Amino acid sequence: MSVQYPRGRATAGEKPGNEPEEVKLQNASKQIVQNAIRQAVRQVSRESRQREGRARDNPGSFQPGVGELTKKHEKK
Repeated sequence: MSVQYPRGRATAGEKPGNEPEEVKLQNASKQIVQNAIRQAVRQVSRESRQREGRARDNPGSFQPGVGELTKKHEKK
């Protein structure tokens, strides 16, 4: 004997057969998330290009020694 559960998430007062409406909501939600992800990727890409442009335009911002080993840190 198997137990069968009703399909979907019917709640009190909800008409059976509302699956197409739930599918529409799920698709709309997926679209919203995809759009938000695309927008975030574009923004990060734009900010990265701006940072690269500033670094190229302002070579004086280079700080010698930053990220490099100095004599006192070198292995002997």
